[in-house]
Amino acid sequence: MARIGGRNAWIAVPAGILCAAVVGTLVWLSLPMLPVTVAWVGDTLRNATAPEPRATPRETPAQTAADGGAIDCRTLYADDLWNELTWRAGSLLGQSQVPPATTATSFADAAAPQVLVTCTWRFETGGIVTTLAKVDTAASSIAEAALSGEGFACEVAGGATVCTRTQGGVREEHTLRDGLWLVSVETQWHPEDYGSRLDRSVWG
Repeated sequence: MARIGGRNAWIAVPAGILCAAVVGTLVWLSLPMLPVTVAWVGDTLRNATAPEPRATPRETPAQTAADGGAIDCRTLYADDLWNELTWRAGSLLGQSQVPPATTATSFADAAAPQVLVTCTWRFETGGIVTTLAKVDTAASSIAEAALSGEGFACEVAGGATVCTRTQGGVREEHTLRDGLWLVSVETQWHPEDYGSRLDRSVWG
């Protein structure tokens, strides 16, 4: 067999042995990593085929109240409305259990609310006071007549009685549903759809 010009067997054989030794050493050094590699490949394949976990549904304040749980101002608001209120210039929040700030005192006395939380927001201009309270389920049946008599526009839909009135710079909103009374008094500043957004947050 013809030899390839320039190749020296005395150099090629030791070089081949040296290369084989280097490869063998690398293989030997990598053996401890074999179980780790196998586990990584297995986890990758399992994660690729596993179903995406579903987020746990948020419990509404209405559900929390029905279960006898505590409610604070943060849990009362959805994130978007909470951010809108806290980023308002001069925003200051006070949390308490004072009675609703409604001017419909006759209805408030008749409803005999058990206040869960009152959130009093103050801003550089204006403010908002929102109260969530438990009431007797019969309060919903008298709310429309009682509040309409005081100049509120009321409608009943989806099991809720919603009454609103605007006088000057003050807007007052009432929602009664499932033994809960949500009342808000907005002064000078009226966030867009404040009442309906808060209703969705409370009842879902």
